[in-house]
Amino acid sequence: MSARDSPHASGPFPPRRGHAAKGVDPLRRPSDRFESWFRGFLVPVLLLGLPAAAFGAGLTAYESSMRTVRVQSAERHQVDARVTSVTEQVGGTAEQQARVRWTDGDATVRTGAALVEPDTPEGATVWVWATDDGTVTGPPVTENQAVTTGWFSGGAAAIGVAAGAFAARAGVRHALDRRRYAQWDAEWNQVEPLWAGRFRR
Repeated sequence: MSARDSPHASGPFPPRRGHAAKGVDPLRRPSDRFESWFRGFLVPVLLLGLPAAAFGAGLTAYESSMRTVRVQSAERHQVDARVTSVTEQVGGTAEQQARVRWTDGDATVRTGAALVEPDTPEGATVWVWATDDGTVTGPPVTENQAVTTGWFSGGAAAIGVAAGAFAARAGVRHALDRRRYAQWDAEWNQVEPLWAGRFRR
């Protein structure tokens, strides 16, 4: 027998027949094909949806924060105030609350409560933030804080999309597994009597 006639000779294998020849596994169930399709569907969702959601949420949060920056910067200003009395210590923080008084640009005397450094004596001069109507407030939001808010919102949106895709995949897998188990139980109820009968004496 020549090498060409030998069953172990190298060469192309004969084409398989039926579904296998077309690249379709005949053992794959419809649920297997759907699960494979769903996994493939989630890939472009993650590749396209994740950056889109992150960019959109981040940009929206940044623009909203920048509007707050502009509004607060226009409404709030620092004033040179004098401490009239120290009222109380603020919890475990390194600040104490005091009553302060200052004079606006239109010669109106204003008073309010502000946080000052510990051991600030009465009569000391401090800088406080106040609105145009004389209300003591905190410093305005800065542009750096707006940028941080945008990045945080974008990251949270990206995590949300990824978590949603993972949850969807896990949910579909769980539902398909329950259906498979039910089918296996139904098929076994039909086959088991035939198998049991073979061992009867």
